[in-house]
Amino acid sequence: MLVNSHRTSIEFRHLGEYEVVCAVTPGTEADDDLKRVENVPAEKAEHLDNLSQEVSVIRQQMERLASTLARSGAAVAGIAANPGLAKIFGVLTGAELDAGLAYEIVLRMGTQASGEAVRAELGKLLEVDARLGTPNGRSRIVALVGPPGAGKSACIAKLAAQFGIGARRPCHILAVDGHRIAASEQLRSYAAILGVGFQDVGTTTALAQALEELRHKDLVLIDTPGLSRAEMDDAGELARFLSGHPAIDTHLVLPASMRSVDIQRTADRFDKFGARKLLFTKLDETDTFGPIVSQSARTGKAVSFLSRGQQIPEDLEAASVDGIVNLVLGMNWREPPLEAVAAA
Repeated sequence: MLVNSHRTSIEFRHLGEYEVVCAVTPGTEADDDLKRVENVPAEKAEHLDNLSQEVSVIRQQMERLASTLARSGAAVAGIAANPGLAKIFGVLTGAELDAGLAYEIVLRMGTQASGEAVRAELGKLLEVDARLGTPNGRSRIVALVGPPGAGKSACIAKLAAQFGIGARRPCHILAVDGHRIAASEQLRSYAAILGVGFQDVGTTTALAQALEELRHKDLVLIDTPGLSRAEMDDAGELARFLSGHPAIDTHLVLPASMRSVDIQRTADRFDKFGARKLLFTKLDETDTFGPIVSQSARTGKAVSFLSRGQQIPEDLEAASVDGIVNLVLGMNWREPPLEAVAAA
């Protein structure tokens, strides 16, 4: 099946004038031909890997769409025929909530198309947990992982200010980045301003030793390097350490301003770090918050904190179901109440 075709960009023009993406059914002759391809150049292999991930995302979207359409054509027609339900569906998808989830919410509401019902159904999709540390940990040990530019270092400083200094707990910050020169200087400055301990550890061995030395601390915060897709293979040792340590509470930091498909792709890439919670940043750079709900529902992981702006610690808040639901429905952006939308 032809999925997509377009003229290649300049950097890939040497591979061909046009890029054609096709999907094949496993076990067909086309699939067997693909398996026989050998000795692929490095740049082509990377390009094919990118295409493979794009096709995988498209395939998931198509499967969800097919499942949605197959559920009940009559129900879809019923939504379209009901102005209240149609407008609520439009509000949810306009907030970039996954279309399949929006469809399920509207179907479950039936004729009870009220703002209260919408908020209740959205809340059922969400899980929140702003507690730091794990139940079996001797101290609260929290690690933040995520892509470059997600705001991990600023969140570490905000957590240290709120739950360390603000709660009068002995706090220490560890920075794990042995690849970038002076990568931890910003965090070192934050720690000096806040008056908390700081240590730069470059390897997982040094990290393990530091955690043992800091076992008496009430709160230990671990900042990890921002990893792009090309750097994930080099982070295997760190991922195994964090995912295998029972006392480390790992949060995946994701910018809320990213496209929904990019949030999903990034979350899948960082799955090997064993993060149990999601922390969303840069809420001040977007006005569509549906992906927060979609990602929590898709992964089954709780949302821990929400961050907006650079103020420390004011711009970090514990996630709450009501707060996220209000963001998704646009209550903070002076949109019409859902009761009015449903009755229109």
